[in-house]
Amino acid sequence: MTQVLVPLGEPVVDALARCTLPPAGTEVACAVSGGADSLALLVLASLAGLAVTAIHVDHGLRPGSAGEADHVRAVAERFGAAFEARAVRVAPGPNLEARARQARYDVLPAGVLTGHTADDQAETVLLNMLRGAGIDGLAGMRATDRVVRPLLALRRHETRAVCAALCVDVVEDPSNGDRALTRNRIRHEVLPLLAEAARRDPVPVLVRQARLLAEEAAFLDGLAASIDPSDAGQLARAPVVLARRAVRDWLRGAAEAGRHPPSGAEVERVLAVARGRAVACELSGGRRVRRSAGRLRLSAPGPAPGPGMLGPPGCEGATSTE
Repeated sequence: MTQVLVPLGEPVVDALARCTLPPAGTEVACAVSGGADSLALLVLASLAGLAVTAIHVDHGLRPGSAGEADHVRAVAERFGAAFEARAVRVAPGPNLEARARQARYDVLPAGVLTGHTADDQAETVLLNMLRGAGIDGLAGMRATDRVVRPLLALRRHETRAVCAALCVDVVEDPSNGDRALTRNRIRHEVLPLLAEAARRDPVPVLVRQARLLAEEAAFLDGLAASIDPSDAGQLARAPVVLARRAVRDWLRGAAEAGRHPPSGAEVERVLAVARGRAVACELSGGRRVRRSAGRLRLSAPGPAPGPGMLGPPGCEGATSTE
């Protein structure tokens, strides 16, 4: 498609300089909901010379949501991008936000670009902290093979400024104001309260801390990669901080797509098996880790532990010291 030339104002030029977009000519898919962040991603990627396909996913969760696809299509056409519309259906019930997010990613291609900003990063760090996350959760969102986030250096008000400078109308999602959602309470209540208490904007602080922790997490991952998590003896002898990472990566790699990372309690149960404190333990999803001949084996569900078995909760009692 032919890209339409538009005059670039200062907000657009500044945003382009701070994005981490791929080189011009690269074919990319952008997840575009119609909000300011994702529309800014669409237009910035197009103006940077990328071959963009804008993908809109309709969850069917509110009246009129299908019409948002038409708006995204029009913006894509204006900036010379291709467009695709996809639909998913998410049943009402608990964890609606998480299930909708998973359904969305299920129909988006690997390597999709999303419009997450520094504000989203700060909210994610606080959410993960409240969930009891360790260093990986406190490192926030990072680029993966699945998702790329080139706008993490931008603030939410800057994506709005980009859209305003280019006369791009944005779709306001009413769910963003729903205080029943924890992320929205953090956005509208917790972060402003932190700003008032600290007398400074907490978002840059949280983003910087996340970046530092991400670097440390990557360093620890490099050290943990030398550990064979199925070797009980090696795992038991390793420094505990590296043993935990080796087990978590092992369990995460063996999980089916969409499964949450293993909890800290699950990791400790596996380490108890490696150290001979138990011969087996149960994990989420009915999975099971058992020690045999000095090796840890991850398998399908087994019989529930019988009465009188020793070891931490979720573990079968040790019967040997191998």
